[in-house]
Amino acid sequence: MLTPIGPGAPEGLRMILKSFHDALSALMTPAAPVALFAVAQAGLPPAAAHPQTLVLVTDLNILAHSDGSHWIRQDTGAVIV
Repeated sequence: MLTPIGPGAPEGLRMILKSFHDALSALMTPAAPVALFAVAQAGLPPAAAHPQTLVLVTDLNILAHSDGSHWIRQDTGAVIV
């Protein structure tokens, strides 16, 4: 749980910190579905940098997940090269 912004902080800083607080709270407890990262196959980031991450590969029209080494197609289980 996040701690509320203290009254001793300057007003301008409190507004900025509150916006960060609200954004983090929304990420921690989403109230609705969150959009997937959508990218073309050629733009997939390194799978090793995003283990256990799900993406929408737009030009293949499939979901893929990173196993920490490769992007894996969810329809066939094949590695995306």
